[in-house]
Amino acid sequence: MSASPYPDLPSVADVAADIAGVVERFTHGETHAFAFGDGGVPEAVIASYDQYDELGGDDTLGKYRTVVAPEVLGRQLPEMVEAIRRGTFGPPVLVGTGTDPVLVVMSTQQYRTMRGDDEPPPGVIDDPTVRTYDSSPTPGSTPFSVDEWAKDDPFTQQMLEEIRQERGTGDG
Repeated sequence: MSASPYPDLPSVADVAADIAGVVERFTHGETHAFAFGDGGVPEAVIASYDQYDELGGDDTLGKYRTVVAPEVLGRQLPEMVEAIRRGTFGPPVLVGTGTDPVLVVMSTQQYRTMRGDDEPPPGVIDDPTVRTYDSSPTPGSTPFSVDEWAKDDPFTQQMLEEIRQERGTGDG
């Protein structure tokens, strides 16, 4: 058996035991989504409700019928991950206090779908929360200036001129 590509990935038990801490971090501005799972394999993702809402999660994935309290999530998280493994997990689960969701629990596949990411090739273990993308130029691409980009748009040209005047850089 090969080593996991994600040796620091939190386990389901780790996350379930620290749900209060996770909610606290999301409530106070640390909103980076993270994956977790057993055996070093990303199986589920916790994301901020803001990210879920901004990416149209309700529209693409639906949502659990009620907002689940953190302590309930702590008890039910192992069952949720089991449902993800079986392929029977329903819509993402909203977690928070009262009716105000703070975070969302979903499968890694649901997170990829919400973000519009491609699925990894078969057999590749992928953590969609730390995925990187090839940003090198494509063959035949050429660099261009901001002026070239704005050449056919008078509004953008005007905005660039105003920015340059504010910075005192003149015509570029």
